[in-house]
Amino acid sequence: MNLKPEGFSVRKQCKGMIIAGLTGSIGTGKSTVAQMFADLGANIIDADQLSREVVKPGKPAWQKIVDYFGKDVLNDDLTINRSRLADVVFNDKAKLEKLNSIVHPEVLKEDALLVEKIKTVNPDGLIVKEIPLLLELGPELARKIVDIIIVVYASPEVQLKRLIERGMSEEDARNRIKNQIPVDDKIKSADFVVNNNGDLESTRAQVFQIYNQLMGKNRG
Repeated sequence: MNLKPEGFSVRKQCKGMIIAGLTGSIGTGKSTVAQMFADLGANIIDADQLSREVVKPGKPAWQKIVDYFGKDVLNDDLTINRSRLADVVFNDKAKLEKLNSIVHPEVLKEDALLVEKIKTVNPDGLIVKEIPLLLELGPELARKIVDIIIVVYASPEVQLKRLIERGMSEEDARNRIKNQIPVDDKIKSADFVVNNNGDLESTRAQVFQIYNQLMGKNRG
């Protein structure tokens, strides 16, 4: 685990809620780590889950996607076929930017509502936002969204192995890894790094230590 204490410079003596951004790269084990934080009492906000919620049939983002991309990206039950839509935008930067401009504002609205709800119940707690592409926004913008950045690390070899075990072809897995910011670059912006190369108990011990440090800082 790597701790950069300067990440606490503004909040050392602050009480109140801390919002941590949990990120990494594909196959590093972000969801596993998020669940470990949840088991300790953290409130989890899953950006991917919110992105699924805001594109349900009939919602504003769903209509905008259909208007722009056409009905070919729909399943028979009118839900968005995420795999088909991903294929459409994968190699087209303009279409990807358009999709993001539709989905991201709606996700941010839902995220803000969830944060306010959590604050009313647990104003001195910890929110962990699982945001896979947090650092793709750029470190400066990321720090406007969250107080603390936690990066889940796994080596490229481990990432590849996990993706293949999920049923992805080796070629597809390599391409997915290649098309993301390398996790070695992401850890440069981290306040904490969870090394998820090893067994679950090793990862859990790191999460436990981070949680205790954050909550200790949170209470001044």
